[in-house]
Amino acid sequence: MTSWISRIIKGMIIALGFILPGVSGGVLAAILGIYERIIRFLAHIRENFVENVLFFIPVGIGGILGIALFSFPVEFLLVNYQVPVLWGFAGAIIGTIPSLVKESTKKSSRDQTDMAWLVGTFVISGLLLYFLNSLVGTVPAGFAGFVLAGALIALGILVPGLSPSNLLLILGLYTPMLDGFKSLDLLGTFLPIAIGGLLAIVAFSKAMDYALEHYHSRVYHFIIGIVLSSTL
Repeated sequence: MTSWISRIIKGMIIALGFILPGVSGGVLAAILGIYERIIRFLAHIRENFVENVLFFIPVGIGGILGIALFSFPVEFLLVNYQVPVLWGFAGAIIGTIPSLVKESTKKSSRDQTDMAWLVGTFVISGLLLYFLNSLVGTVPAGFAGFVLAGALIALGILVPGLSPSNLLLILGLYTPMLDGFKSLDLLGTFLPIAIGGLLAIVAFSKAMDYALEHYHSRVYHFIIGIVLSSTL
C-alpha cells in the first residue's frame, strides 16, 4: 500500500511537467528514479507487460490527479501574477541544468563532438523557438490542436529537459488546455491529448531507447541545448 501511495505521489509530481512552463516531466521522472523504466517499458512493451502495467497504474492515477488538482492554481497564478510566475518558471528550468550536466557524463567523458551538439542544438532550436510563432502562428484549440498538444506532452516525458508547456504557450494551446483540464473535459481535451501522446510514444520511444543506449552523452548535450534555448 505504501508503494502504491508513493507511486501516486510520483505521478502527481510528474504531472507538473505537463502544465508548468519550463518544467520537464522527463527530468522529474529521472529525479524520481523511474525515467529509465518508463522508456524501457514503452520501447519494449511486451516484456514483463503485466508487471509493468501494475507498476505504472498508480503513476497514471497520480498523473490524472495532479493535472486536475494543479491546473486551477497554475492558471490563477498566470492570470494574476504572470511576470513573477514566468520568472519563477525560468528559474525552474535553470534548476534542472546541473542534474542534466551530471547525467550527460554518466556513461562517457565529454568530448568536442558533445560540445558541438550542445552549441548547434542551442543555436538552431533557439532560432526555431524564437521564430516559431511567426512561422506557424497560433494553432486552433480544437481536436487536432489537442492531438498536437498530446504529442508534445509525450515528448516532454521521452526527452528529459524538453518542456512541452513552453511550446504550447507559443502555439496558443496552453491556456485552452488548462481550461479543459480544469473542467475535466474528457472528450474535448483529455481524449485528443491521449491520442496524440500515444502516437508520439509509438513513434519515438524505441528511437529514444536506442539513442540513450548507444549515444547517451550526445543525447544529453542535445537536451541541454534545448533547455538553454527554451529558457532564453
